[in-house]
Amino acid sequence: MIEGILIGLEAAFSIQNLLMVIAGCLIGTFIGMLPGLGPMSIIAIMIPVAIGIGDPAAALILLAGVYYGAIFGGSTSSILLNAPGVAGTVATSFDGYPMARKGQAGKALTIAAVSSFAGGTIGAILLMIFAPALSSVALLFHSAEYFALMVVGLSAIAAFAGTGQVAKALMMTILGLILATVGEGALYNMPRFTMGMMDLQSGISFITLAMAMFALPEALFLVLNPARGAGQGESGKIENLRFSREEGKAMVPVIGRQSLQGFFIGVLPGAGATIASFLGYAVERNIAKGDEQAEFGKGSVKGLAAPETANNAACTGSFVPLLTLGIPGSGTTAILLGALIALNVTPGPRLMVDTPEIFWAVIISMFIGNLVLLILNLPLIPYIAKILAIPRNYLIPFILFFTLMGAYIGQNNATELLMLVGLGVMATIFRFADYPLAPLLIGFILGTMLEDNFSRSMQLYRGLGFILERPMTLGLLILAALLVLLPSYRARRARNRASGVADGD
Repeated sequence: MIEGILIGLEAAFSIQNLLMVIAGCLIGTFIGMLPGLGPMSIIAIMIPVAIGIGDPAAALILLAGVYYGAIFGGSTSSILLNAPGVAGTVATSFDGYPMARKGQAGKALTIAAVSSFAGGTIGAILLMIFAPALSSVALLFHSAEYFALMVVGLSAIAAFAGTGQVAKALMMTILGLILATVGEGALYNMPRFTMGMMDLQSGISFITLAMAMFALPEALFLVLNPARGAGQGESGKIENLRFSREEGKAMVPVIGRQSLQGFFIGVLPGAGATIASFLGYAVERNIAKGDEQAEFGKGSVKGLAAPETANNAACTGSFVPLLTLGIPGSGTTAILLGALIALNVTPGPRLMVDTPEIFWAVIISMFIGNLVLLILNLPLIPYIAKILAIPRNYLIPFILFFTLMGAYIGQNNATELLMLVGLGVMATIFRFADYPLAPLLIGFILGTMLEDNFSRSMQLYRGLGFILERPMTLGLLILAALLVLLPSYRARRARNRASGVADGD
């Protein structure tokens, strides 16, 4: 490993590869800031550029920089506009946007940048140390385990439900699962719930749904409630860019836990940054106590640091199955796999032995890339945060423009705009009725993977026997049950204590 690191250092610190890291981070960051233009789109566009470079190591360093740069920059639109265009930054908006509305946009962006840097850097260290060993662990996960992992993800709905809202959160999760079944299934090519519309055969786009759930209702609320947009940096002066020492101390254990959890979730093919960010948020909310737990969803420092750390660590972890097994862990890494094959590089167990300069150069470049992203983002925060200083009558069209553009570019289909408006109106009604929207998005994102892996497991084991036959599956399902029951138990215990105090009085 020491020899490999030395080879990687020599390759990563060449002038060409340093320029590739900087270029990839710059492109990824600015693309990630635009709702609707995620890493998949820009990496697909840049494959011909990467192939034209000729050097496989330089090409992969460029594309990897774009990937984690987009995840790093994706938090900006989530925090400032409540418009998460990348699935991995949806959970960032839960506390990032409320913090921005309190006039703490600069601090929120700083926390996101520091958490992203820490998660990505710790993830790169873990990748360097554990990549060979973790490749064999990833192979232990089959369809049954992936189904159970999706159930664990869905069990996190309790973390996104306010007091007395568990039933509402469950209903919204089921609605999300229903929306995920629209279109053709992975195992059967029969269209479902398309109402005869050809445009629905490929299903509902995540970008369209995410924009409809968060960005469009926010624009409508700004119209309906003028006071909502007032007081958000009207003077144009962005203050409070730093977080306090107490907030920093609170972030340290969160960053430590979520770097580890996010990385190991990213290692699993098919999991990725989205599940890591949701689970990271859910875990931190569930282990928080008293006032800290009540602060989640209202501008919690821990609630912002957790998903930002987890999604960047998972982004790094997703390179383990890609480089060591040749298995893409997400849609983005699938495109990266295609780029590797086009460059005549065969990812797999032999990659570390046959072409160590590529394997180790990519890993070392991640350290450089995360440092570049931090240096790039921190000085720009005061200027980026000034988006909130835009007067409300200009901010509303700005949000609507990027929302509509993101939905259209995602599928290049005008029907998406009609679906966006319809779903946006529905989401606004749900918000007026005080229904949480995050569980709907969780159900939608995990629904397809849940269905596919459940169907495959049922076929392989001819029924539900796989639950008992595979100990890891059973263990994950027990964990999911605990995640659902534990918050209810804690709430009931708190009520009993409160009634006991009242009786004592």
